[in-house]
Amino acid sequence: MTYEEQAHIQLQFWQHKMQKKPTLGDRISKGLQDKINKIIPEKLHAAITTVIEKMIKGVLFGARHTTGSPKADLSFQMREVNVKNRIEFYQKTASVEGAVTGAGGFLLGLADFPILIALKMKLLFEIAAFYGFDVDDYKERLYILYIFQLAFSSQQKRNEVYKLIENWKEYSETLPVDVQEFNWRTFQQEYRDYIDLAKMAQLLPVIGAAVGAVVNYKLIDQLGDTAMNCYRMRMQLKQLG
Repeated sequence: MTYEEQAHIQLQFWQHKMQKKPTLGDRISKGLQDKINKIIPEKLHAAITTVIEKMIKGVLFGARHTTGSPKADLSFQMREVNVKNRIEFYQKTASVEGAVTGAGGFLLGLADFPILIALKMKLLFEIAAFYGFDVDDYKERLYILYIFQLAFSSQQKRNEVYKLIENWKEYSETLPVDVQEFNWRTFQQEYRDYIDLAKMAQLLPVIGAAVGAVVNYKLIDQLGDTAMNCYRMRMQLKQLG
């Protein structure tokens, strides 16, 4: 079996996972998260929301955010070797950063949010370049945001976002010229709700460092896997087209 055939099988399993209906556990988890959100002080909610909003707008409206130009002359296998290496690098970086900020108490724990988002975005830009996509195109930057949302959303929202990514070529043609029309509010709310439960434990004394290291490592792993399969799907459709 060739590498491409193995990747295709992995993609099929991932596609099935993305299209699953929300389970009872998913609904219970969402309900629990809603209750926790009501307990957490509003100032903390507002601080996290502001950080996420600024990071998102930085990606959408900021200056050039690319890390190198798209890689045009690589085999599919070499593209993925490079991507996996970068994911591993960012996992280790995020894990160390999570441990340091988690050990530093409440204020340093809060600082982890913007640092981790920045690492995730940097990883996604690098992955896009390795798969040969030019993120100087604002629609490619939007695609990255949808990957982000797909990785860190409830299963119900994941079903919706997956359909957009699955039909990206057609959907991207309907996108407005004005990128300010992007619904970042929904984006940040889903992301915040997804990570709140795990990341709030990072703010607790004693266990914060361990939680920060483990959670950050797993979040980068999840994002990397989502991005790889999203771009596998894009490249497969491009070849068929």
